[in-house]
Amino acid sequence: MTRIFNDPAVFAEEALQGFCELHPNQVRQVDGGAVRRHRPAQPKVAVIPGGGSGHYPAFAGLIGPGFADGAVVGNIFTSPSAQQAYSVARAAESGGGVVFTYGNYAGDVMNFGLATERLAAEGIRVENVIVTDDIASAAAGEVDKRRGIAGDFTVFKVMGAAAEAGAGFDDVVRLGRKANSLTRTMGAAFAGCTFPGADTPLFTVADGQMGLGLGIHGEPGLHDTELPSAAELARELVGRVLAEAPVEGGSRLAVILNGLGSTKHEELFVLWRTVSALLREAGHTLVLPEVGELVTSLDMAGVSLTVTWLDDELEQLWAAPAETPAFRRGSLAGAAAAGGESTDAAEAAPDEAQASAAPVPASSEESRRFAQHCMSALETARLTLHEAESRLGDMDAIAGDGDHGRGMVRGIDAAFDAAVLALDNGAGAGTMLATAGDAWAAKAGGTSGVLWGGGLRAAGESLGDEAAPSPAGLVAAAQAFTNRILTLGKAEAGDKTLVDALLPLVRTLVDATGNGAAPQAAWHEAARAAASAAEATAAFIPKKGRARPLAEKSIGTPDPGATSLAMVAAAVVDRFTTTNAQTK
Repeated sequence: MTRIFNDPAVFAEEALQGFCELHPNQVRQVDGGAVRRHRPAQPKVAVIPGGGSGHYPAFAGLIGPGFADGAVVGNIFTSPSAQQAYSVARAAESGGGVVFTYGNYAGDVMNFGLATERLAAEGIRVENVIVTDDIASAAAGEVDKRRGIAGDFTVFKVMGAAAEAGAGFDDVVRLGRKANSLTRTMGAAFAGCTFPGADTPLFTVADGQMGLGLGIHGEPGLHDTELPSAAELARELVGRVLAEAPVEGGSRLAVILNGLGSTKHEELFVLWRTVSALLREAGHTLVLPEVGELVTSLDMAGVSLTVTWLDDELEQLWAAPAETPAFRRGSLAGAAAAGGESTDAAEAAPDEAQASAAPVPASSEESRRFAQHCMSALETARLTLHEAESRLGDMDAIAGDGDHGRGMVRGIDAAFDAAVLALDNGAGAGTMLATAGDAWAAKAGGTSGVLWGGGLRAAGESLGDEAAPSPAGLVAAAQAFTNRILTLGKAEAGDKTLVDALLPLVRTLVDATGNGAAPQAAWHEAARAAASAAEATAAFIPKKGRARPLAEKSIGTPDPGATSLAMVAAAVVDRFTTTNAQTK
């Protein structure tokens, strides 16, 4: 259990602040994460890993010569936002381009992807290397669906060493993808982890049992089995990993035996005794193996075995020196001093301050009056989501990481605050909703953050600032909201996502208004359709997101994203439709 905290909502931010204060000669905090204290004297490729908090020393603990140039840090187990990724990249970039690297999770893929588009539009060369090492999360023929877990460390290390040695942009990307293709991980969980402020863990494991095939975001194992002896567990992990040996793999291995947060080193040493013997008996040479906590999951009791098959160039990079707050290998004496001059936080992400000072577009009095109704709807949604935070988190913890309630609350709080400011500055309804959406995406992160943020912006763009919308205009805004979410998330009906509630809502709304129903009656009917559809997702098997590897465990529980969308729809329908737009 996490016992030391102030406000659980800002635990991740305070942890990052404390980390940066502790290591001022190595890192500096910037919006969205941290970067090296010293910039390189010459342009080099910036290798920037990232993801949610809760995994220390991943990700910020790996910043330093021979490893990462910066790290993007989201809330606990939540993808950082596109704005955070962009901000860190701008602070770390030195003229050689940016390579983002992260585990294969929907929120990370979307948010880093959006940041990539923005950087590329500004002329910065940028690419993404996605880690897919978890052999338990998808079949060998579906590698693109596999999660990234402790194999992150090996891939990041290879890329960081290559960039430090002066490798070009294309080579850094190639080597990262090569290392990923040769990396396999298998893990087991003995007990779940607990969020700061929570009374119970995200999952439990029965006495005498373990969960085989864990995730690093508090997800339980894919299959529960009897707790074996250390020797039996070693055979289980080694056997499964070696069974997936790549065709092009040789006999030399980089090996990591990783603790997930509360597995003692002594336990790992006992396990390593058999793991190492089994690998050597299989004809392999172990190159600088690592045993310890490198990619954790808060206080989870668990262990994972990662193996990377090395060729000559990968071995050289795996063995190369590195010096970070949490990891050292070899000697890099004087590297920081030679790297260039120190920079301060004021230089980071100059565009953010400029964007917040952007003038508010002209708006009509009618649109500003309608913005008041939209403001009331946001306030009602905010109250609803705060009340449902624990319930949504519990639903998400069944087969996911338990962060959905907290993420939705962070998003609506940021959206509400931004909307208040926009309204005070004279914004019309369209600008106010678009601004609220941007804030939601920037502050919430994760999959739901980018989807709700993008959807609200699309709705605002549809409404505009010229007049209060007609009933048809409100329907068009709902359709714009839906289309943006479908474009960003690429989910379909039946995938067990918020789309399963969203599509029935909009379809019912269009049909009801087309059949002559009064606007408010049509919206109420649509909200009921969304609620019914959300409940029906209990029978679905997830095909997207972090719940997909734990598909069987999620059966019987409605999708939390569909549930929260239906909750918001039911809560705001009267607020959003009570306007003179109904009579136009």
